[in-house]
Amino acid sequence: MNAKPKSVYVCRNCGAREPKWTGKCNTCGEWNSFEEEIEEGGATRKPAYAQSSSRPLRLSEVKSHASERVDTGDGELNRVLGGGVVPGSMILLGGEPGVGKSTLVLQIALQHRQGKVLYVSGEESIAQIKTRAKRLNLSNDNCYFLSGIFLETVLEHAREMKPQLLVIDSIQTLSTGASDSIPGSLSQIRECTNILLRFSKENTISTILIGHITKDGQLAGPKLLEHMVDTVLQFEGDQQYMYRVLRPVKNRFGSTSEIGIYEMVQTGLKQVPNPSALLLSTHEQELSGVAVTATVEGIRPILLEAQALVSTAAYGTPQRSATGFDTRRLNMLLAVLEKRAGFRLASKDVFLNIAGGIRVNDPALDLGVVMAVLSSNADVPLPRGALFSGEVGLSGEIRAVARLEQRIAEAEKLGFKCIYVPAGNKKGLSRIPARINVAFVSRITEICQTLFG
Repeated sequence: MNAKPKSVYVCRNCGAREPKWTGKCNTCGEWNSFEEEIEEGGATRKPAYAQSSSRPLRLSEVKSHASERVDTGDGELNRVLGGGVVPGSMILLGGEPGVGKSTLVLQIALQHRQGKVLYVSGEESIAQIKTRAKRLNLSNDNCYFLSGIFLETVLEHAREMKPQLLVIDSIQTLSTGASDSIPGSLSQIRECTNILLRFSKENTISTILIGHITKDGQLAGPKLLEHMVDTVLQFEGDQQYMYRVLRPVKNRFGSTSEIGIYEMVQTGLKQVPNPSALLLSTHEQELSGVAVTATVEGIRPILLEAQALVSTAAYGTPQRSATGFDTRRLNMLLAVLEKRAGFRLASKDVFLNIAGGIRVNDPALDLGVVMAVLSSNADVPLPRGALFSGEVGLSGEIRAVARLEQRIAEAEKLGFKCIYVPAGNKKGLSRIPARINVAFVSRITEICQTLFG
């Protein structure tokens, strides 16, 4: 006779187990991290995957695959990963529902030409996947599809096929007999990931896991999951906009400062190799409150459009709102304009938007944001063909920024006539471009007198 199911509470941060709910985890100190799990009764189950026998090796005896990166067929993904997928690595891809995670990994699987691919889906049937593949207009005879949620079945087919790439959509749907918990619980997610990780490393199979996120934007499952995998990628994007950003949160084999940009179209996700040309508007008439600025993600410079609207507060308390930009930094810049430049903005509503739905944290956007706010406040358009790049300090000075030559080169390539940059960067420039005027400024008041009189 089977025992009755019992409930335990598991910390999603460290995996500690308690018989009853507590507000603070005694193991890691995290607050409100315990979640209830139902354990099924019955005999102890056998592990789904037993570790193979091994022996200690010298470094000279180890066959290294670190430099043998595999081309994914996706230029943006290759850029984010640092040149391609490292054989035997495990990648965790997270994102909000409907942002396009399944579409992205299906494109990767169908574009992969370096060996066999096993695509495992626990959320869709194979017929539904075929419908999406037709919409993407892609095909790959070396890509095999499996619909199921049992990890033992997945490992059995993977041992037989020996694929170079294994895709799991999603890790929350898998279950293993090594855990008594229900599918999707913290214990099941941790155990399935641990088994897949050992299997991937020992057989040199690259694995991509799709992970759900919680309502507060964190990856669902134990926090330990992010430490187990080699790479964590976040797929971001507002569903009201067509652009999606692939951002690395963790990358053992490359940089975490690169981003990949995609455009959601009818036939799937289209790579955007030159995002600056698409993110800038092409309006003919001059508009106030619009300033072009430059940011750098990794080694890629991107030109963005900062749009500001300043109006008299209609309901007494001024509003401060920013989309794609840190609201606290916007408040700081407004305080600098009030104290150091003499602009009276305390009684006015200020709204800021980074066009295209892109979120950036580069301090070099400060000068462009300030210029957009002042342009809207005075209702005076900024000069056509002008670009602004610089960090604004609390004393009103314009501080030097990194990778300025790349920002200038991108502005010159897109036909801008003038770029306002910090005077502190003057000594670091190796060359002065001929097709764009570089104006060096040191304080906010200096550039305000030049543009607004």
